[in-house]
Amino acid sequence: MQNTNATSSTVKKKAAITDQQVLIAGGGHVGLSFALLLAHHGIKSTLLEKNSYPTISPQDDRTRSHYLDSRNTALSRRTVQIYQEIGLWDELQSHACRIDAVQISEQGSFGRAQLNKADEQVESFGQVMENAWLGRKLLLAAQQESLISIIDNANVIAVEQQPDGVTLSFSYYGEEEHEQQLQASLLVACDGRDSTVRQLLDIGTTTYDYQQTAIVGVVETDKPHDHVAIERFSPAGPLAVLPLTDPEGGGNDEYQQGYRRSVVWVCPKGEETRYLEDDAHFLATLQGAFGDRAGTFVNAGRRGGYPLTRVLADKQVAGRCVIMGNAAHTLHPVAGQGFNLCMRDAHVLAKMLSAQVLRGEDIGSPALLTRYEKARQTDQKRVIRFCDAVVHGFTHPNPAIKLARNMALVAFDKLPNIKPLVANYAMGLKS
Repeated sequence: MQNTNATSSTVKKKAAITDQQVLIAGGGHVGLSFALLLAHHGIKSTLLEKNSYPTISPQDDRTRSHYLDSRNTALSRRTVQIYQEIGLWDELQSHACRIDAVQISEQGSFGRAQLNKADEQVESFGQVMENAWLGRKLLLAAQQESLISIIDNANVIAVEQQPDGVTLSFSYYGEEEHEQQLQASLLVACDGRDSTVRQLLDIGTTTYDYQQTAIVGVVETDKPHDHVAIERFSPAGPLAVLPLTDPEGGGNDEYQQGYRRSVVWVCPKGEETRYLEDDAHFLATLQGAFGDRAGTFVNAGRRGGYPLTRVLADKQVAGRCVIMGNAAHTLHPVAGQGFNLCMRDAHVLAKMLSAQVLRGEDIGSPALLTRYEKARQTDQKRVIRFCDAVVHGFTHPNPAIKLARNMALVAFDKLPNIKPLVANYAMGLKS
């Protein structure tokens, strides 16, 4: 069995504060972040990932190898704070681009609003980062952490729970396939929308097909982004362009004029092929939707199309098992809240487990995990309702509803005390 954690010569030995261990199924951004949060509290974990991790080292070239070919994530201020807590933000921020302002409008309508960091007295509303860079730095940090063991090429095939623990069986694809078992006090499943662990635990889901496809990629404009995010609503669906770093220099350099932007274009299902394959058509469509707000769209990189379906687990705790990340809630990307909600879940659970350890109690206690599930309900339900309200409210063709939402945008922009409340929720500072 290969453990990529053991390959690093820079591993720093750290004493665990407990012999209890946590199994994490799924080694994407949420799974890796949760493992690092646990290690920050002195709790050991073993992380299993079904795919093969790439071989990387701290000495790898840091430049952006794909100038216009990347997916990106908008990190809320709260998510940035979480990475600061575990000492990782200094490693991440060279590829992060702050959001100083957010412009919101609807195509062909009078309603518009703007949030400015100076008005809200914040350093920024968040940071935009390339997924590839975030994943690389999370993996490197996990490999160098002595309290984290990593097993990739591991396919989970069974989960069995006992009164005092949980046993996970998996097939390991090394030189030859063979089955292995691991035992721990707690299992946390971060294995994605189609979670294998969730299915093995016989936890159902409630799904809703938006009948939309998100076209996601990176574009270049002739006008610098000035750290402004633009949210635009069209008859086809919600759209967004977010500021990104340029190939050289930090994304938060006061004097850098960035021209790269992350774009999320939502179109009706079945219409995505031309947007994905025809650069000229894609750029012209963006230009028509955004006008001159972002300048002229001059270049488009490779794009990906992602069917949009809301998937909510019927429950997020079963005995000694927790469902987390997209396995628990896969949301519409309209407001960039999905990953940030997952990070708040991970942060709360890690703190609760740490407190349980300091009390000398069982970290896999079903009663404790049930308290975690209940504690996260308000934040989760609020975000889910907000995302759905935006999607349905801004795509409804009824003229009366269109008038009402534009008046609401104007009121949001003009009335005092509303912007700070919405901004705090959007930044994850009030959940």
